[in-house]
Amino acid sequence: MSLGMKHSSERFKDRVAVVTGGASGLGLGIAERLTQEGARVSVWDRAEALHSFHSICLDVTDAAAVDAAAAQTVQALGSIDILVASAGVTGPNAVAWEYPLDAWRQVFEINVHGLYFCNRAIIPHMLASGYGRIVNVASVAGKEGNPHAAAYSSSKAAVIGLTKSLGKELAETNIRVNCVTPAAVATPLFAQMTEAQIAYMLSKIPMKRFGEVSEVAALVAWLCSEECSFSTGSVFDISGGRATY
Repeated sequence: MSLGMKHSSERFKDRVAVVTGGASGLGLGIAERLTQEGARVSVWDRAEALHSFHSICLDVTDAAAVDAAAAQTVQALGSIDILVASAGVTGPNAVAWEYPLDAWRQVFEINVHGLYFCNRAIIPHMLASGYGRIVNVASVAGKEGNPHAAAYSSSKAAVIGLTKSLGKELAETNIRVNCVTPAAVATPLFAQMTEAQIAYMLSKIPMKRFGEVSEVAALVAWLCSEECSFSTGSVFDISGGRATY
């Protein structure tokens, strides 16, 4: 299914965006969309970005490396106006009381701590310039709690809580902080899940299909724009009808 949507190449003219996890999957789709609309994009990922983005290879769980990447991006591109924190992992599928402890810690290190380090490193640059848009990528699992995915669900609930806190803390500035909660989107993350888990997620979506990367990227692009001026600390569902609140 191709949406064939038209969008302006000027919406993000003179804006610099950081997209974590932007070397593949959802992050790559978002990075491409922002670039198409005029942004200069810096991709932060453990893997090297294969496209013509400014890119920094790093592990988001290394706070010092994230701080250095923020400074490097500002030096190279002049500012950081937008952050899309999409780097994440699903972790294995198991019941909570049998969940491997190392895997539990890894999911939280990347999905929560790494995302927090990126927000923490970039917000001071936005405060200094007087402008910013932050979009943290959570999941509908963080609202509803998927069985056999307690670590992932809990970590994404933490992202929602962090986003709400940051939105309130920055409400009187010109920085807006929101998160998106997609239902399942067909990306390379599926390789980390069992077929049974994938089938379960599909069964929960009333539209009876998975989301497309381009659909999530379209919503994220609006949240990254100046038009998103009165929404902050908010949760934006994109779930094919799955979300119930």
